Amino acid sequence: MTTIVVTGIGATSCLGGNARDTWEALLRRESGIRLLTEEWVETHELPVKFAGRVKVPATEVLERIEIKRLDPSAQLAVIAAREAWADAGAPTDPKERVLVDFATGIGGLNTLLDAWDVLKEKGPRRVLPMTIPMLMPNAAAAAISMDLQTRGGARTCVSACASGTESISNAVDHLRAGIADVVICGGTESVIHPLPIAAFAAMHALSTRNDDPARASRPYDKDRDGFVLGEGAAVLILETKEHAEARGAKIYAEIAGGSVSSDAHHITAPDPEGNGAARAVLDALTNSGVTPADVNYINAHATSTPVGDIAEYTALHKVFGDRVKEIPVSATKSATGHLLGGTGALEAMFTVLSVYEKIAAPTLNLDNQDEAIPLDVVIEPRPLTDSIVAISNSFGFGGHNAVIVVKSI
Repeated sequence: MTTIVVTGIGATSCLGGNARDTWEALLRRESGIRLLTEEWVETHELPVKFAGRVKVPATEVLERIEIKRLDPSAQLAVIAAREAWADAGAPTDPKERVLVDFATGIGGLNTLLDAWDVLKEKGPRRVLPMTIPMLMPNAAAAAISMDLQTRGGARTCVSACASGTESISNAVDHLRAGIADVVICGGTESVIHPLPIAAFAAMHALSTRNDDPARASRPYDKDRDGFVLGEGAAVLILETKEHAEARGAKIYAEIAGGSVSSDAHHITAPDPEGNGAARAVLDALTNSGVTPADVNYINAHATSTPVGDIAEYTALHKVFGDRVKEIPVSATKSATGHLLGGTGALEAMFTVLSVYEKIAAPTLNLDNQDEAIPLDVVIEPRPLTDSIVAISNSFGFGGHNAVIVVKSI
């Protein structure tokens, strides 16, 4: 089986404006969750007043014309992609052999809602002609392709909160199928806006800890009360090991395989039995040529919702049995919030760096662990073994499940 490796990483998040700053802030156990300062928080009397805004605004990184022509979600994607491409050494392959496999959960929501406000308040003549290209879900993939002048395809995966992880699984498949020599994959999201906040709050999906935002995301804690909305983007550059070695590229880790499944259970709630999620994990392991006994690290989806965390534990127990209690587990949304379609990509990057540096990322805000979820949750950065087989899980509305396997080289 062809070995697929990671040769470049890039990110922008509420912890930092690039991959290294984001990772180091996570290892310092920093939180990127803060009170929102926009006037609309009070204007709309939102019940949730905090989120994980990117630490470095895109306006400080991109040119003015790029800000004007790209929705915030595409802006963040371009920032992360440029960093990852440079980190990979800017491969010189024919551009027809470089593919973009990208993802988002919602897409250009800010553009859509802003244009609707303009239409209502100022009329149709004031609606920007770039509105449609900016709001379409494939805008980020297109922007990356045009920015880096790649012509091997610009694909977009939209599967809610599983999107970013699914894009990476797709990238592995496409490389093994010989469709491309290099793939730029990952995900983005930027929907910190009053409508999504109001809608998620109406579902009772968001934490309401307005008095202590940094401690609001509490995976596995008895007092968890919902997820925290975040924004950002992360990008991985993938290629075959043979290709990477031929050009002398740095190699972070192997993406051994991935898988997707669907619950066919409920549009928002996970299957409480964890059957679909367990099947995705098992299939990802099979596709990677490893067994459950080989896995010694997990980056969990762990959104901090009462039903989601226990459903994931149930799925993991189906796969690993009682041994699941001995596998170190990181729940990094406690620091970054939930990036929806971008979250799987960011957590894949964290998993890659954990494997590369042999250190498990910490989980914040776990004060009283739920007895119904007896996992070995990593609280402080923890050394990992020399030979690491890790999984990174993502589960989304619609019953979407996606899992990738990351191995040390």
